[in-house]
Amino acid sequence: MRDKGIRPIYISLNTSGRHKTSDREVTIGDVFGSKMKGNRIRFLFESQFEPFRKYFYDDLPSIDLVTQSAKSVYKRPIEIKLTVLPDSSTYELKPEKWSSELVVRPVSTAHATVSLTDAILQDGSLTKQVRSLVEPVASSIDDWGSETEISGKRDQIIDCLTRVLTSSRSHQKPFLLQPIWKTDGKSPMLAQQCFDIFAWSDAALIKTFVDAARGQGSQRVSRHLRECARTLRCIFGIIAIGKVRYGQIYDGMSLGKQTDKAMSFNGSATFAWMRHKRLLRPAIRRDALRDIILNHGEHMLSPERRFDATIYFTCQELLK
Repeated sequence: MRDKGIRPIYISLNTSGRHKTSDREVTIGDVFGSKMKGNRIRFLFESQFEPFRKYFYDDLPSIDLVTQSAKSVYKRPIEIKLTVLPDSSTYELKPEKWSSELVVRPVSTAHATVSLTDAILQDGSLTKQVRSLVEPVASSIDDWGSETEISGKRDQIIDCLTRVLTSSRSHQKPFLLQPIWKTDGKSPMLAQQCFDIFAWSDAALIKTFVDAARGQGSQRVSRHLRECARTLRCIFGIIAIGKVRYGQIYDGMSLGKQTDKAMSFNGSATFAWMRHKRLLRPAIRRDALRDIILNHGEHMLSPERRFDATIYFTCQELLK
């Protein structure tokens, strides 16, 4: 996509603080932090994004992908979520309603939060404004591990984060890379138009669980509200003190839930955020596999993985 000048669909926050999709706002180079097509770039997989270390007393876990310039200058921390279209919640709907599931880890929401906070700190007036928003709410919470207290502060937490995201939207940047692969419904075969990429900004990813928490009226603390509380605590700690403890926030604040995942949304939920003409008709045809997989490389794939199996079966027909 980068070589062919095909832009990803960028999911970001608009001037009203709501999600928008656009295939004109960023390039693949923007996502990687490498603006020019000819720039060389290094990819570090499952690695630490060193510039964020200064915000933690303990270790920040590794992220899926870290990009560097050819001279080893850190560029972007990137979370990658490879997803199938349609998912189990949308495959029975009309194709124009298909979408993909999105499952997010706590380390992803932590990186997204620090990414946005780091950008806020580069702007003195915005830092002061954000601190004035988060400090009254965060300071009023005595026990961050109390389900009762967090549930009781639900509205204040959600409203505070909403205002922070709206105020800092001009500082958002690409963070989560979501390649999609489209099949013919539940068939293992790739559709004719099958590959594309959605790129979420750090602020847009945070807004997903803020919006989800707002729509939940239960007195129990949902995963989405838990991520809101974690995010507020992390932003406040970094802006007010300069450092936080990852383990204390993202492991310690379980609030009655397992900590293996931060949140998940099925395709019926993500459709509202990912709705775009290229969700119906992805940019890359399956014929592109001829240029990507050479010398029967499909035989090196692992058939127990769904994407590998789909490529393998499609190649039996495509690469005869």
